[in-house]
Formats: sequence, C-alpha cells, structure tokens
Amino acid sequence: MSADPQARLKQHNAGQSQFTKGFRPWELVYFEFAGNRENARKLEKYYKTGAGRKQWMKKIENKRIIPEN
Repeated sequence: MSADPQARLKQHNAGQSQFTKGFRPWELVYFEFAGNRENARKLEKYYKTGAGRKQWMKKIENKRIIPEN
C-alpha cells in the first residue's frame, strides 16, 4: 500500500526494504486506487487469497500487461 506507487517502487529498487531488496529490480505492473487505507488493506489481503489471486490475474491479463510467451 502506498499513496505514491512510483516513489515506493524507487524505494524497493534502491534496496530500502529488507524484504524485497534481494529480488531487485522491481517493475510496477498494476496498481489500483482503493479510496482509503482501510479499503486498500482489505483489497490487499483479498488479493493474497486463492480467489483474489485469480481475480487479480484476470485483471492484469485483460490489460495485456503480462507479455505472452
């Protein structure tokens, strides 16, 4: 969750997050406006479930963000 996804991406790629610095470089492929922090947290938790992950994958595939192999 972030109010500024581009700035957050820069932090990840600069190694400022201990949990993600080992997997650099990161690329932003999708973001969604949730309205407020509470809704954003609920949405994030949902997307981490099996059903939520399937829905998320459909959203990004429909936008053709993932390159076809």
